[in-house]
Amino acid sequence: MTAIPLSVVSNLHAENCCDPKGPFTLGEEYPETPATCETIKYWADRAPRTEDRISLGIEGKLKAVKFDGTLAYLLMCESPGVQVVCVTYSTNGLGPGDVVLFAGGYRRVGERQIILDPCLASR
Repeated sequence: MTAIPLSVVSNLHAENCCDPKGPFTLGEEYPETPATCETIKYWADRAPRTEDRISLGIEGKLKAVKFDGTLAYLLMCESPGVQVVCVTYSTNGLGPGDVVLFAGGYRRVGERQIILDPCLASR
């Protein structure tokens, strides 16, 4: 039996994972095109079905920022639409109304919430 090179396996996973025009990537990379609050429902409904770790990138205005002394929770997008929570270690001085880019480990929690954990947030 011939072994399949790891680079071929990685390329197959990448091809089966993520629309190159979309906000999902394998691992912890930033996507070329992040989602927005207007497009997040469309993309979340089409999230890659894989056991591999995927990340989501989204850009928009912060709605809320909370810090519990250990973790920061940054909220993007309005209810009743799909909201995105970025779980990180610092608020980095970010506040409601700031336009930011989130990128992090994707997990959908019900119809109207996505959690990115761990997550990076930047202006």
